[in-house]
Amino acid sequence: VIWLERESQKPIVIGKGGERMKAISTGARLGMERLFDRKVFLETWCRVRAGWSDDEAALGRFGYSE
Repeated sequence: VIWLERESQKPIVIGKGGERMKAISTGARLGMERLFDRKVFLETWCRVRAGWSDDEAALGRFGYSE
């Protein structure tokens, strides 16, 4: 999941015809395949959650904690 603050950010991340999202997903999948030395099926989603970057609990759940 790619978390966004605002709905208006979705077109930026997804790109025209989904091209940018495909590039992001492909890069992530290829990196995981190299790491695990096997094929990986990766589903990628863009979700909007207002204020997540200011929420300490959300940051921890998303792996941004110390």
